[in-house]
Amino acid sequence: MNFQDLNLTTSLLNALEDLKISTPTPIQEQALPVILSGRDMVGIAQTGTGKTLAYLLPLLKTLKYSEQLNPRILIMVPTRELVVQVVEELEKITKYINVRILGIYGGTNINTQRQQVTQGMDILVATPGRLYDLAINRNLQLKSVQKLVIDEVDVMLDLGFRFQLNNILELLPQNRQNIMFSATMTTEVEKVIQDFFRNPETVSVAASGTPLENIEQQLYEVPNFYTKVNLLKHLLEDREKFHKVLIFAGNKKIADRLFENLSPLFPEECTVIHSNKTQNYRLRSIRQFGDGFCRILVATDVMARGLDIELVSHVINFDTPAYPENYMHRIGRTGRAEKAGNSILLSTPSEQEDLEKIEALMDMKIPVTPLPEEVPVSTELIPEEQPVAPEIYNPLKNSDEDQPGPAFHEKKEKNQKVNLGGSYRREIKKKYKKPKTRGDKNFNRRKKK
Repeated sequence: MNFQDLNLTTSLLNALEDLKISTPTPIQEQALPVILSGRDMVGIAQTGTGKTLAYLLPLLKTLKYSEQLNPRILIMVPTRELVVQVVEELEKITKYINVRILGIYGGTNINTQRQQVTQGMDILVATPGRLYDLAINRNLQLKSVQKLVIDEVDVMLDLGFRFQLNNILELLPQNRQNIMFSATMTTEVEKVIQDFFRNPETVSVAASGTPLENIEQQLYEVPNFYTKVNLLKHLLEDREKFHKVLIFAGNKKIADRLFENLSPLFPEECTVIHSNKTQNYRLRSIRQFGDGFCRILVATDVMARGLDIELVSHVINFDTPAYPENYMHRIGRTGRAEKAGNSILLSTPSEQEDLEKIEALMDMKIPVTPLPEEVPVSTELIPEEQPVAPEIYNPLKNSDEDQPGPAFHEKKEKNQKVNLGGSYRREIKKKYKKPKTRGDKNFNRRKKK
């Protein structure tokens, strides 16, 4: 099957021809008829399978020309980089269509985005946080949204956008088409579907955990951080083979430390990206890596989802991810669009349990490659790897966390009294054989009468 068989418009077919895309991927082939039918849809597909075009093509086919200011198609994605990427894809595919596109995300001046919103748009691509800010302040009207796309919804929920997502969905018109794409089906994702979707049709292609056949995987067993660095230096010296390398680190501190070790050896070839970097720095790093100006990009998992960079020769997992799904998303950055890719995993003995979870998810063992003899094994440990000294015996320390500490004690006897309601009068009557009148001037007068 080709795109001609899917009855796309001439404008879209011409744009696809310019992009040299002729054959739809399985997710595109299956999702397009469902979306065109107007039904709600949930797409479960592994990264790198062409999900973006799977929802853009049918939405653009049914989008009619209009001069209204409010968006008719809303696309929500979890990160700023994905907003930029989807907007770029839209601009390419709408080359022969008169359509207004706007991308909004956090980390930039909100006043500038307020001005852009007032100029009107047909398609809005946004992150939940900034979209919620603009909608709740009534800078943006969502009453005209006919089609809603939530891409990488599992990441959106992992990043803590559940509150914003729920509130945005409440602001949208009830009569709309909902389209969701997720690589994993978690309990949180199912809750969103149950609350806001109407009898959705599920399209599942290459669910997460299915290893991509075109990606060759390798495993190196190394003892510590600096041995990993030595191995990386050895591998990256082969510039012809490792011509575009994406290295994933477990957190921002490890990413910065790795970048500091690699950049002196590979000056102007290495860059780093994580959530502490400014928006301009992040976009510039992606552009330099994508254009081939830098051949090594060190990143955290903020980059693992959805980012489409062509011709990545190798993905190197510097740390074994704690969540096995993240490993699948990481290696999905290479071998995209059915091209050959390579994945290398560096694992220490302390990461053995995480490695077993990954292999259990894929239902396969990753082939182990012996450490090259020329790679020196370091004995130096980073602070996170150094053994923790056992605490000296402290008899005053509570072993039971739930046991009340020194701040809690029993009340004194005088403070244990319970208010029984009117107990004062009862006690006075018991003591004086009659109730105390508390200065009733008329008491004696009434008694004489």
